[in-house]
Amino acid sequence: MHRLKDSWSSALVIAVLIALWWLVVAATHSVIFPTPMAVLAGAWELAKDGSLWVHIGASLMRVAVGFGLAVCVAIPLGLWMGWVRGAFSTLNPIVQILRPISPIAWIPIAILWFGVGDASPIYLIFISSVFPMIVQTIVGVHTIEKRYLRAAENFSVSRRTLFLRVVIPAVLPQILVGMRIGLGVAWLVVVAAEMIALHSGLGYMIIDARNAGNRYDLVIAGMIIIGLIGLALDGIMRMLEGVRWVRWRYAH
Repeated sequence: MHRLKDSWSSALVIAVLIALWWLVVAATHSVIFPTPMAVLAGAWELAKDGSLWVHIGASLMRVAVGFGLAVCVAIPLGLWMGWVRGAFSTLNPIVQILRPISPIAWIPIAILWFGVGDASPIYLIFISSVFPMIVQTIVGVHTIEKRYLRAAENFSVSRRTLFLRVVIPAVLPQILVGMRIGLGVAWLVVVAAEMIALHSGLGYMIIDARNAGNRYDLVIAGMIIIGLIGLALDGIMRMLEGVRWVRWRYAH
């Protein structure tokens, strides 16, 4: 019931914003900025000729590969750094040096190393999403209540069993938080990379629409589609947080 009420509230706010958008464009008699109906018509035009689905598929493919590689690296590395003090003290300074660097700053290096194909945005997605997941996984390990670890040790539980049966289940919620943050950053970065170095994807679609006759209806349509897909991806990650074996944990 509460979710339904929240959904209606969100829908009402969106409807008001669209109405204001329409009124402002009509009142200013703008010949450049499109109305909501023009944006919808532009999106339908791209959907009919199939180019919209090609661009969406290209962006999602790059995110899936880059983010998947980041998950495969970040989670084991974060668990190791959180569990082994020597690994943390050795590698944490490197992580903290690289983590604040903007993913956009890596674009020239990505082009230099990988050219202007799919490898460049995949690398940018990887480098931008791997660090939030590493840090969040480390935090998850470090915030496990010590009394539970000591209780397991009192029952002569081996370190391997302790790690597999206590540490990993306890860290799962924090891992998912890191994945949620990393996925949001990945989706942001792929659009920026496509605006610079590629000839497909939603980012390229926006720049191409701007350069090919100032089609701002397609520009706004691309922006809205990016936002809707980002909302859907975040919703998928939030659904995973509700899975029973993820909610089981020792850490707060």
